[in-house]
Amino acid sequence: MSGIAELTSLKTLELGSNRIKAIEELEKLVNLNELWLGRNRIGPTIGGGLATLTNLRKVSVQSNRLEYMVGFENCTALEELYLSHNGISKIEGLGPCTKLTVLDVSNNRLTKIEGLDTLVALTDLWVNNNQIELDEDLESALQPVKSTLDTLYFEHNPGAKEKEAYRATMASWLPVLTQLDADPLCR
Repeated sequence: MSGIAELTSLKTLELGSNRIKAIEELEKLVNLNELWLGRNRIGPTIGGGLATLTNLRKVSVQSNRLEYMVGFENCTALEELYLSHNGISKIEGLGPCTKLTVLDVSNNRLTKIEGLDTLVALTDLWVNNNQIELDEDLESALQPVKSTLDTLYFEHNPGAKEKEAYRATMASWLPVLTQLDADPLCR
C-alpha cells in the first residue's frame, strides 16, 4: 500500500481484493470517512491500523481472516461496520462506537450475541449464519437495542429452525422491529 500515506485529503478508500494482510500506512488519512477492505487476507485482528482514523463512518472488512473484533476503539464516528464472512467468535471492542447504526457480523462463528450495551443507535443487526440459540441469554443481549433495532437478520442459526416460532419471539422481544430476515414483520 505504498504511496497512500500522502493522500491526506482522501475521503473514501477502496482496497478490496488485493491480498492485503495488514492494515498499515493509513495513519495520516485522518479525513477518511469510508474504508472498504473486503476480500483480502487481513487477520486475525485489524491491529492498530485504524487508531488515528477517528472520522471513519463506514468500514468493511468482509471476507477476510478476522478472528477478533479489536481495533475499532478509536472509531467513535463509526456508523456502519461490515465484518461478515470471517472467523469472529465474539462481538467485542465496540463500546466507544455509540453512533453505530449498522453491524453486520453474519457468517462468522458466533454462538451468542453480546457487547451491544453501548450501541444505543443500532438499527440494523446482521447475525445470520452463525451458531446462535434462541434463549433468554439472547433476549437479555438484545435489551440495550430493543427500542432502536428495526432490522434483524437471524436466519440460519440453530435458534431459527422453527421459523414461525422464532419470528413471533423476536417480535415480542423487539417492539420496533419491522424487518426480520428478508421478510417484513407483520404485527
